[in-house]
Amino acid sequence: MRQSSINRLKQGDVLGRTIYANDGRVLLGRGIALTSSYIQRLRELGITIVYVDDEETKDIVVEDIISEEHRREAMSYLELSGQAIQVGKDFDGFKVKKAVKNIIEDIFSQKDIFISLTDMRSYDNQVFAHSVSVCVLATVLGKALGLDQNNLEALAIGALFHDIGTVKLPKELLRKREAFTIKEADLFETHTSLGFDILRSKRELSLISAHIAFQHHERLNGSGYPRKLEGDGIHHLALIVGISDFYDNLVNDGPGHTRILPHDACEILMGCSDKLFPHDLVVTFLKHIAAYPTGCTVKLNTGEIGIIVDQNKSLPMRPIVRVLQAGKDLNQVKAREYDLVKKRTTFIESILE
Repeated sequence: MRQSSINRLKQGDVLGRTIYANDGRVLLGRGIALTSSYIQRLRELGITIVYVDDEETKDIVVEDIISEEHRREAMSYLELSGQAIQVGKDFDGFKVKKAVKNIIEDIFSQKDIFISLTDMRSYDNQVFAHSVSVCVLATVLGKALGLDQNNLEALAIGALFHDIGTVKLPKELLRKREAFTIKEADLFETHTSLGFDILRSKRELSLISAHIAFQHHERLNGSGYPRKLEGDGIHHLALIVGISDFYDNLVNDGPGHTRILPHDACEILMGCSDKLFPHDLVVTFLKHIAAYPTGCTVKLNTGEIGIIVDQNKSLPMRPIVRVLQAGKDLNQVKAREYDLVKKRTTFIESILE
């Protein structure tokens, strides 16, 4: 299985991972041969990245940190909660706690966690998919930091609902991918206060989770919002969600922005150390992130093109690459792999999309 940009898809490519709607319905199932109309529909939905299976990469396994069932369950509960909030009704906080418990159990069932999967997001499920991914990232970081069970649950719920205030914002604002105007940015920033007001009324949820939604855009140097808090004035769990949200927004399209590549996002995040986020938090976070995700196509400094087939967790910038070609024809397969930890003069020049 390999990653492919929507722009590189061609008729006959076989889908390697199922694409779901935000309510859990299957949009396109794994194993389906893509037609030109399917590809066009994916483009209309706003999906920019998919996974495909082919002979050269059928043995490459790209595993999620949590089960597909639990990811879909969390997205479904988020959507139902959002629908209830939009019409002024209450939502079931106990179902949310159940979904979060499943995510935490999935994460704690794994010893060494390294995040390499890229989400396949549409315009309609972007907010919910983003929220679940931020929940996963924050919980992985919380586990690495040794948080106790109560703090971990409050963290995961706050992460899952960190953007819940956006359900009260105009849909056209959330679908916009170009930079916001000043007026649009001011409106979007209200989602933190809206989220706090929604969550603090839920007695079955920790008040800390509400403060996470309120503070997840605050930054160490006081440049964040809504209150421009600094340093110790920001709750430490909000900083964990903040860095998770920041990274996920870098590597995925979202309201007011388009994505960049993971290795560039890792460099940006390191540059934010001790400015936007504490240095130790940045270092711990990056230990669990694949700079070059498994399944992506890369160009090496040798001129060769290959697929990332595995990771060196001790050195994330030096993965294992299967060379597919020397030229531009992806059908000229070469049966050799480079472990970039051992092959020190070879390095990745770029990710090809």
